[in-house]
Amino acid sequence: MEKKKANAKALIPILVFLILYLGAGIYYEYLNPIEGGMGFYVMSVVVAFVVALIVALAQTKGKTFDEKIHICAQGIGDDNITIMLFIFLVAGAFSGLASASGGASSTAYMLLSIIPVKFAVPGIFLIACLISMAMGTSCGTITVLVPIAAAISSTAGLDLALCVGTVVGGAMFGDNLSFVSDTTIAATKTQGCAMQDKFKANFKIALPAALVTLILLIVMSSKGGAAAFEVGEFNVIQTLPYFIVLIAAIAGVNVFVALCGGVVLFLCTGLITGSLTFSDAFSAMGSGTSGMFETMVVAILVAAIAALIKENGGFESILNFITRTFKGAKGGMFGVGLLVMLMDIATANNTVAIVISGPIAKDLSKDYGIEAKQTASLLDTFSCVAQGLIPYGAQLLIASGIAGISSLEIMPFLFYQFALLVAVCVSIIVYKEKK
Repeated sequence: MEKKKANAKALIPILVFLILYLGAGIYYEYLNPIEGGMGFYVMSVVVAFVVALIVALAQTKGKTFDEKIHICAQGIGDDNITIMLFIFLVAGAFSGLASASGGASSTAYMLLSIIPVKFAVPGIFLIACLISMAMGTSCGTITVLVPIAAAISSTAGLDLALCVGTVVGGAMFGDNLSFVSDTTIAATKTQGCAMQDKFKANFKIALPAALVTLILLIVMSSKGGAAAFEVGEFNVIQTLPYFIVLIAAIAGVNVFVALCGGVVLFLCTGLITGSLTFSDAFSAMGSGTSGMFETMVVAILVAAIAALIKENGGFESILNFITRTFKGAKGGMFGVGLLVMLMDIATANNTVAIVISGPIAKDLSKDYGIEAKQTASLLDTFSCVAQGLIPYGAQLLIASGIAGISSLEIMPFLFYQFALLVAVCVSIIVYKEKK
């Protein structure tokens, strides 16, 4: 395959996207705020990427329009992109049905019922970790648990921002590790490695960060009063699908099989407990898959733009910069981390950041001799660190909106994200390079 000539100008479509999406967000969030709205969601990420695609098409010289479309089609038709799109659909149906059947709320309340009230805050961190692992969505976990965290705060005399930040941290733990998370799917598919292998590499980084966070929360919660919150009603039967899917995924069951099995199980438990009817189930699955449509469209647009940028030598220019700046396998790993973090800060979407960075990271891993599972782990981890810290990301905006506080107030209490950043950097430093 002919190596493309490095051309930094080919990266202009990314710059256009940043100016449109990030620029509009800053303007409407801080300079000319919209009352009752989220400034960083005024400009649709899809619209911004469409404009970027037009720019990429215009930049591709010496080819007919049909030839340019063919390049886009090759990028979109990549096996990994196709698999990713199918998994997004099934994962959407799973999440929608899980929420509608009462599985999410029942799991949260059941776990809260067995945790000593004195340790409600570290307990809710563990609950957020487990639920986000099972659901594969940090936003869904935050939506379910922040109201409970707010109740704990008011009854235990604890800082509301601390309680909310604890939920966000636990939610990012599962977002980073879950087999049904779109970030895990994107990271493994772009690098061509098995989810189980990525999980094992990732777990060695995430577990120490979670343990440090848990110890810190236990110390901090011991200084407050005993919470006297009221645990909501729950049904043990409704919680079973989560744990079954989680165990199946960890055991290495094919993600399609695990998710489809989860859909069937949630349907059955919902019908048995009376929390669902068939019409409710169909509507919930439809809403769940619809919720994935924007992510799927973005994945398609990014694949097309990335194909054009690669054709025009843009990726080669990034590779040249990183190989000049970072030396050895450890340097390459830090380069991958920096790349995906910058992309996440720019797009405020860790899945999009991984999809954009994936092809470049794969080339870097080959050049530096880094295992695919290690690269996938780095992509997911660094992107989750950035996504869980930026005040204009969906996670902090949703959490702050529900709690009625500023996302900036929550940031100092995002202990898990800071611990995860330290853990992943340490893992790179102690990484044994292949001779």
